[in-house]
Amino acid sequence: MEEKKVLLSIKDLDVKFRVRGRTLTAIRGISLDIYENESIAIVGESGSGKSVFTKTFAGMLDSNGFIDNGSIIFNDDELADTVVKLDSVAHSLMDKAKRKLDEYARLEPGAATYRRIQELEREKKARAGLSGEEQQAEEEKLKDLQHQRTDLYNLKQTYDPAKEKDKIREASQAIKDYDKQIKALQKQAEALARERKHAAANDEAYNKKWQEETAKLYAQYEKETKGELSPETVKRNEILAKEIYLSVGRYGLKKRIQYTNKLLEALKKAMQIGVDLSDDSQRSAVFDNVTFRVKYLDETAEQLHGTCVLNLANVKYAKDWCQIRGRRIATVFQDPMTSLNPIITIGKQITSVILKHQQCSEAEARKRALELMHKVGIPNAAARFDDYPFQYSGGMRQRIVIAIALSCQPKILICDEPTTALDVTIQAQILQLIKDLQKEFNYTIVFITHDLGVVANIADRVAVLYAGQVIELGTVEEVFYDPRHPYTWALLSSLPQLAQKNAKLYSITGTPPSLYNQIVGDAFAPRNPYCLEIDTVAEPPMFQVSETHFAKTWLLDPRAPKIEKPEGIHNIHEKLIAAFNI
Repeated sequence: MEEKKVLLSIKDLDVKFRVRGRTLTAIRGISLDIYENESIAIVGESGSGKSVFTKTFAGMLDSNGFIDNGSIIFNDDELADTVVKLDSVAHSLMDKAKRKLDEYARLEPGAATYRRIQELEREKKARAGLSGEEQQAEEEKLKDLQHQRTDLYNLKQTYDPAKEKDKIREASQAIKDYDKQIKALQKQAEALARERKHAAANDEAYNKKWQEETAKLYAQYEKETKGELSPETVKRNEILAKEIYLSVGRYGLKKRIQYTNKLLEALKKAMQIGVDLSDDSQRSAVFDNVTFRVKYLDETAEQLHGTCVLNLANVKYAKDWCQIRGRRIATVFQDPMTSLNPIITIGKQITSVILKHQQCSEAEARKRALELMHKVGIPNAAARFDDYPFQYSGGMRQRIVIAIALSCQPKILICDEPTTALDVTIQAQILQLIKDLQKEFNYTIVFITHDLGVVANIADRVAVLYAGQVIELGTVEEVFYDPRHPYTWALLSSLPQLAQKNAKLYSITGTPPSLYNQIVGDAFAPRNPYCLEIDTVAEPPMFQVSETHFAKTWLLDPRAPKIEKPEGIHNIHEKLIAAFNI
């Protein structure tokens, strides 16, 4: 396989939403590499997590959404390249950081002893109350009761007081019963915690042993942290101090000082517990708690030079998104009228983006805007420059949205079902336009769709999503001609273009699982006609079919029975070519 540069590397991504006091897990542990200059299609039913997944790349999650776990590393050399000036403030902050780091580094030899002290502290605290597992179990019971009460209360509000008085009375009584159960559960947990605390306080033998052991460990810790620093540690701290300033140099003075202090505190904790700061990934993880880490490369008398580790899952500074969103990662949405301002001229909307992200005059911005309008196929661009969106057709409006997205020559173009609102003829034109412009602008296309006909025409690779997970990944030929997951079989079987005359159109039975609940086993199991017993109890791993083809199904386990894909999607090559004019 030809070696390609990984542009975006997503690892173990979890995305959650807080909805009415509950937590919905929309993305569940996705890992995926997206390559430079490729076209990858994200496919799945509505609600599978396609749009949420790609919104994380551009910091566009709704306010109640958050990334709970994982990383999104953006390998953009131009954006990662970082230079900060060395002035008096820089030298002052770096000197302070170096002194603090040398002080904290003395704690490293005692890391093992410190961890043992912390372990004893946690053990004593656990004996004086509920253990972590017990507390979690109690919280789960309480949440379950509260959710049932909330659902019943909401259902009660839908009853008609004139016709459904009996139902209202029953619901009111049931709500009171839930309230009693919730109070009883809370009292039971409090009583158990008091009992444990009293028992721990009166366990003289344990307390005496604990005091003796901790006193011995503290004495040992004090001795271990009195030593001198090695030349290697001193040199490492010099580089760390420079990396701290490189990482905070883009902020204003107040934030620079604030973030420097936060990084020093994070590094102190890392040294206390024995994190290996010479390891690149561990050092980046410590920085990620505060801000992006900028690796030190070199310096002159006037400036420091480094390269930034861009983890898009960990952007904490809103202004950082201004350098990423639009400039390096752009999005084309379904309906162009949701992207265009109806009271601002088309030309103004294009030039405003160019002026925001590029150093140029208004005249130069106008010139670039007209070039883009010409490239996306707007006839007589100069005359249409001052028109408003309502004066354009649907297809022309979508061409303008594409022009705006490409105005800063992004590295990644996310196309969120950009042809859904258009008629079939215009759809084909827009798809061809996106493909043609890719050759000129060299961007990566991430195409979100549920239309497999679009996938067949535009994609190099396909990632099939179900219930917030990638369940099959491969080249477009592998996924269409050699699909391995039963869900992919079902999607292909549902294509009306492949149906035989007078045959009943296939549809997938059931509905996707609720993402409020923890999913046990294979999420597709309840709808899977080829479901195995293990599908209901254990989540399948991602099996490798070929160098580029992966599928998350127990059917690929060597112990599984041999099951052939449905008859309707055997030998579909000619059907696809005829149906989608590939």
